[in-house]
Formats: sequence, C-alpha cells, structure tokens
Amino acid sequence: MRSTWHIIHLGIKELISLYRDPVLLFLIAYTFTFSVYTPAKSAVMDVVNASIAVVDEDNSDAARAVQDSLLPPLFLKPSVIPFSEINPAMDRGKFTFIVNIPPEFQADLARDRKPDVQIITDATAMSQAGRGPTYLQRIINTTVNPYWRGRGDPANQPLIGLQSRARFNPNMQQSWFVAINQVINNISVLAIFLCGAAVLREREHGNIEHLLVMPLRPFELMFAKIWANAIVVIAASMLSIFLVVKGLIGVPIAGSIPLFAAGLTIYLFSVTALGIMLATIVRSMPQFGLLAFPVFIVMSLLSGGQTPLESMPIFLQKVMQFVPSTHFVSFSQAVLFRDATPAMVWPQMAAMFAIGSAYTLYTLVRFRKMLAAIQ
Repeated sequence: MRSTWHIIHLGIKELISLYRDPVLLFLIAYTFTFSVYTPAKSAVMDVVNASIAVVDEDNSDAARAVQDSLLPPLFLKPSVIPFSEINPAMDRGKFTFIVNIPPEFQADLARDRKPDVQIITDATAMSQAGRGPTYLQRIINTTVNPYWRGRGDPANQPLIGLQSRARFNPNMQQSWFVAINQVINNISVLAIFLCGAAVLREREHGNIEHLLVMPLRPFELMFAKIWANAIVVIAASMLSIFLVVKGLIGVPIAGSIPLFAAGLTIYLFSVTALGIMLATIVRSMPQFGLLAFPVFIVMSLLSGGQTPLESMPIFLQKVMQFVPSTHFVSFSQAVLFRDATPAMVWPQMAAMFAIGSAYTLYTLVRFRKMLAAIQ
C-alpha cells in the first residue's frame, strides 16, 4: 500500500510539472489538433478539382456529351482547345488531363468500329495521374454507350461482370484513413517524448537527486511517470477522436470507443516504457531527440499504418512482430474501422501486453542502473 501511494503521489507531481510547462502543453494540443486535421484535409490522394481540357475534332453530339460529363468535384469545368495547343498547354502545366476526341467519333460508334480516345496526362501530379485515366475511362464509356451500335450485341458483353463494393469506406475518402493514422502515429511519438522528457527534465534540473534521498524505490519513480503520462495521452487522444476526427473531419467511428481506450491503455504500458528506456541511454534532450526520432520513424513506416504489413519482406514482417506499434495499428484499424469485438482483437491485445511486460522489465533494470550511477 505504501508503494501504491508513493506511485500515486509521484504521478500527481508529474501532472503538476506538466501543467506548469507551457511548451509541452502546446505540443500536446498541436499534436492532436492541427497535426491531425491538416494532413487529413491537405494530403489529397484522390482526383479532386483536376484541371482538364477537351480537343473536339468531331464536333458531334457524342463528343459534346463527353465534354458535358466531366463534372465537379472530380474535374474543373473543361476547357476546349485546338489540337495544336496540346503540347504547349502541357509544357506550361496548364492542364492535368487533355482528352482528345478523334474525327468521326460518333460515326465510328454507330458503325461499331470502337474509336480510340486519347488521354494526355501530366504525371508530375502523381496521385491524380494514377487514378484520373481510370475515372475518365469509366465516364467516357458510360457517356457514349447510347451512341454505340454494338451495345446490345451479346458478343460485346463480358462473360463475367465485375461489381465492386467497398466496405468500411464506401467512397474511398483518403481523409478518413489519414486522420485515423495520424492519431495512431501521434500517440506513439507523444508517449515516447513525454516519458523521456520527464526523466531527462528531472535529471538536467537536479530534481532526481532530491528524490533519491527520499525513501522511494526505482520502480515507484518509473511507474509514476508511466501512469501520469499515459493518462495525459489517453485524454488527449480521446478528445482528438471526438472533436477533430469525428467532429471537424467527419470520420464515422464504427467501433467501440471503450474497447479502443482499453487497447490504448495496454499499448501505452509498453510505449511509455520504451520512452523511459531511451532516456536512460542518453544524457540530454538533444541526444534523446536524435535517438528517439529514428525509432519513431521505423515504428511509423513499418508497423502497417503507411504500408500493409503483408507487402513487406517476410523477415521484416517477423521482426516487426516484436514491436508493439505493429499490433496497435492492427488493433486500432479493426476496432475503429471494422467494429471488431474483443473476441476478434484479443490476440493483438495479448501481444501488446506481453511485449509491454518485457519492455518494462528491461527498462526497470536500465532505470536502476541510471539511478545507481547518479548516486
């Protein structure tokens, strides 16, 4: 009971120290507001308001129908340019797409000759250039179908019809994925930074020597930092999900928030210990930043949030199973996007707890050695 009260009171001390640090408070507020909202709204990977021009060499009803079918929000109002302006317009970067409709376009459709429509794409806009031609193909095929003589011919019908149905994000809005992924990444970086900063701040200011003369044990000091900083991260992330992700961005949360909070608590048990462990290796905040930054980059890029884990080499997949963020990304996406139940995500929660226990034991050994060196 005495150790429990020590951990509680030391944790309250950590919260008071954090409350009196305006820089860290600003960092927490920025991390879970602007750092979530801005990438979700600005990092647009879909075709939105793409500039487009039409070269109409046929001047037929079918060609005008194609021009009228290019509508917002995918494309801006199409401009009509002559054939001679294609290369100069693309060289100036005036348009992302140019649709060249050939002569006798409608006549060839009526004779079932299947004319070719040329789409010139500016590939410097990579995200739009990759998806835009597919959108244009579907739009043009649907628009000219009434003018095509062979549309009723069974020989021209596909033997197998493909019908795509997207689940959990039916309109495939990139902002939904980016917003959730930003929250997951920010949880990791903030938990590592807050715990590491708490250790180094006391070490640089000489406060840790004052604590060592008191009847306190190393695990009491460490667990106080873990629960105090973890509760700050949990509160900030929950507010971010409700106010920013769900409120401002409009991402529907399909799963159980209490289940996500439970998994987040388990994850923070390991990642906060990782932050303290990194702080025991260095002696100052600049050194901690240089050490923690590559660790966070590896966790962010290889945990399955940016790139699916299945797309990585087998060896790398096995190595990343020992990193808690890999299981947390899988857990978070299952709960928040797919409304997973505890029976579905308990393996990820068990893995996070096992890895967190190992991290905590190793960190406690490192923390004791650091305190012994100070004494």
